[in-house]
Amino acid sequence: MGELAKKLGSNIRKKRKEKGFSQEAFALAVGIDRSYMGRIERGEVRITVEKLYELAVVLHCEPASLLPAQDTL
Repeated sequence: MGELAKKLGSNIRKKRKEKGFSQEAFALAVGIDRSYMGRIERGEVRITVEKLYELAVVLHCEPASLLPAQDTL
């Protein structure tokens, strides 16, 4: 997968940990399988904008805050 997916996944993982979620608990809260959540965090899949918003809702943050800065790509 591309660098964007990897950095997005890393940002999601960082925010999840800041909020005190285990990967399994977070996946359950979002309504996805834990293995899929792992693939997202490793940047192995490209998520939809809709999924980005769903993740942000559970993390109580703005979806844009999960996106990597353009100059880091």
